[in-house]
Amino acid sequence: MMTSTDRPTADENLTVELTRSLAPTAAGLFSAGTLQDTLQRTVDLAVETIEGCDLAGIFMLDGGSISTPVHTDPIVIEVDALQHRVGEGPCLDAIAQTVTFYAQDLVDDARWPRFGPLASSMGVRSALALVLSANGTRGALNLYARYPDAFGVIDRGKGLVLAILAGVALSAAESHDEEEHQTITLRAGLVSREVIGQAEGILMERERITADQAFDILRRASQHLNVKLRDIAQDLVDTGEIPQTGKPK
Repeated sequence: MMTSTDRPTADENLTVELTRSLAPTAAGLFSAGTLQDTLQRTVDLAVETIEGCDLAGIFMLDGGSISTPVHTDPIVIEVDALQHRVGEGPCLDAIAQTVTFYAQDLVDDARWPRFGPLASSMGVRSALALVLSANGTRGALNLYARYPDAFGVIDRGKGLVLAILAGVALSAAESHDEEEHQTITLRAGLVSREVIGQAEGILMERERITADQAFDILRRASQHLNVKLRDIAQDLVDTGEIPQTGKPK
């Protein structure tokens, strides 16, 4: 028989529940792929794994402008824009103070007297705003519910875990995207040099000129026609036609 001392405490129940959800949540985020995929997977997981969450989105703040790059319902964009328009709300406070904000009932929450009633009139009664930190990005994971008191202790714990994991996953995704961009840029640069070299070779053979003189022809044609040097070179390689360079200066 289980005695009172054998029964799990509330804290232990919370720990067990959070641990149980941790592995699949992490797996889902880190397997998302690109930065955009990771952002979208974050909000999808919020609705899937947090019982009280009806709607979710990520709110990004860049200078004076805001954006909601991903969401699970169009109303999220409207609620986020409302916070920005009236200059108050749990998400803005979460970003400014780098702490979690929970609104049990927006109808009469004294912290946001303008935002709260307007948001509730749009069908949002509870809100949980969690800071996202990824390589200096200023943003928050916003969880919304259609009913008051929607996010219990376990839900808030799950939301915090998701936000922490999302921050790590976003940093990894940003690094991956940056590396991929650098690879594409490098590859494009190598292709450009190869094409320009081929065009120079054609000019050198046909005009009996040096490599410097051949490159000068390509450069002057690029300036005269207002076309990228690589495109001038590619056209010469493809057609064999020497480009117009205009009058020599």
